[in-house]
Amino acid sequence: MTTLPGSDLAGYLRSYVQEMGFGTEDPEVVLDRYHTPDLVWHNDGIVLDRHRLIAHARPVRRTATEGHLDIHDTLTCGDRVAARYTLHAVSRGRPLATDIHLFGRLAPDGRLCRIDQLTRIVPAGAAS
Repeated sequence: MTTLPGSDLAGYLRSYVQEMGFGTEDPEVVLDRYHTPDLVWHNDGIVLDRHRLIAHARPVRRTATEGHLDIHDTLTCGDRVAARYTLHAVSRGRPLATDIHLFGRLAPDGRLCRIDQLTRIVPAGAAS
């Protein structure tokens, strides 16, 4: 079992995005590697459970051709983590940049059990 979130938050962000968005491994296996089965992920006010996160991965894998992160800040304090980063992707031939602010809670085994995330699309070249 991987315990990246608390011990290396930047590593988690990079690994999870690459494995879930561009990997060939089953999305369920990837999700379970980094998150608990009862994960609650709030993204811009929308609650994403395990089923919705797995369902989201499949179309992303079909349409996204590349992606990378600029990680601006990470913080880990006890069972809490926070990160501010920009996701750069190419989807359907169009470049996209999204600023992301993530706040999370770790389970005792080191996987994330809760994420609260705020995002905003930014014009290409204007990411902070």
